[in-house]
Amino acid sequence: MSSRIVDLVPLGWDDEVAAAFAPHAVDGQQPARVARVDRGGHVLALTADGPVRARTIARMARGPDPLAHPTVGDWVVVRPPSDDSLASVEAVLPRRSAFVRHASGNQTAAQALAANVDTALVVVSLASAVNARRLERLVTIAWSGGAVPVVVGSKADACADLAGARAALAEAAVGVDVVIVSAVTRMGLEDLASLATSGRTVVLLGASGVGKSTLVNCLLGEERLATKAIRDDGKGRHTTTSRELVVLPTGGVLIDTPGLRGLALWDTEMGLDQTFADIEALAGDCRFRDCAHAGEPGCAVRGAVDDGTLAADRLAAYNKLRRELAYLARKQDRALAAAESRRWKAIHASLRDHPKLRDRR
Repeated sequence: MSSRIVDLVPLGWDDEVAAAFAPHAVDGQQPARVARVDRGGHVLALTADGPVRARTIARMARGPDPLAHPTVGDWVVVRPPSDDSLASVEAVLPRRSAFVRHASGNQTAAQALAANVDTALVVVSLASAVNARRLERLVTIAWSGGAVPVVVGSKADACADLAGARAALAEAAVGVDVVIVSAVTRMGLEDLASLATSGRTVVLLGASGVGKSTLVNCLLGEERLATKAIRDDGKGRHTTTSRELVVLPTGGVLIDTPGLRGLALWDTEMGLDQTFADIEALAGDCRFRDCAHAGEPGCAVRGAVDDGTLAADRLAAYNKLRRELAYLARKQDRALAAAESRRWKAIHASLRDHPKLRDRR
C-alpha cells in the first residue's frame, strides 16, 4: 500500500476497497470518499491529496438508476482535471452498505441517503415522550441499510425519568444497544465517541429537533454546525439541510443527515425481521408456517398478546409495516401489479355472473 493511500485509512479505506479500486488505478485516477453531493451533479470528495470538487460524468448523472449516482459516503474513482476544468467522478465502487428510502413524493423511485456505514446512530429526544412507532421505523431503516443500529437518547438533562425513558427505548428497539446522552451535562458523550474510531463510519438518523447537529458539534469539539431551539409547539426545526461527511478527532467519520420527515420504507424485509425479532421468534411456534397472526388457531403471536407477553400495539405496528412493504412490492414490480389487476378483474367478472346478481340484471 502506497503512502498516499495510507492517508485514507482513517476514512475507512481497507483491503476490500483497495481491491475494488485496483482495476481503476490508471491514468492518474485516484480513490476518494464523497463528503457532500451538491446540485448539478457535483461532489466534494476527500482524496489522499486533500478535498477536491468534481463533476459526475454524464452517463452516471443522467442514468436511469438513481441508486447508481454517487451519494455521501461512497468510495469513487476520481480522474484529475485535464485543463482548468473540474475533476470528474468516473465510477462508484461497490457499496458494502447503503441507506435507501423513497425519493420525496415518489413511491417507486429510490434515494440513497448514505453509503458504506458501519453504525447507525438513531437519535431520539428524551425531552418529550418516546414515539415507539417512529423509533421502530428508524431502526428498521438502519438494519436494512446494512449497518448496526444504536439508539441514542438525547437531551437527557430535560428528562425527569431517565430509567423509564431507557426502558421505553429498549422496548421499542429490541436487542439494540441504547446510549443516553446530554450535550449540557456531557453525559454519555465518551460512549458515543467510542463508536467512531479510526476507519469506522457512523451516520446520524432522526427527526428534526432531536439534537443531531448538537451531537455532531460535541463529537467534533467545535461549533461547526448551526443549531436551533425547539419551536414553541414542540416540533423540531431543520438545521441540517444536506447530508455531509465530516472527519472526527477520534479518527472515524460521521455522516449527518437532515431531519427525516417522510420515513417511507424501501426494500426492508430483512430490516423488519431484525427490528421485530421478538415477534419473529414467537412466529416460529405458530401452528401454520404462513400464519398471518390474525386469529388463526394455534397462533403463538396472538397468544403472547392475549397473555400480556407482547404488546398489542407492537404487533399492530409490525403488521402495518408488513402491509406497507407488500404495497411497495406491488408498486415496484409491474408484473405483480398486472397480476393483481387481473385477479380483481376476475373477481368482478365472477361477481357479475353470480346467480343472485345475474337475476338483478
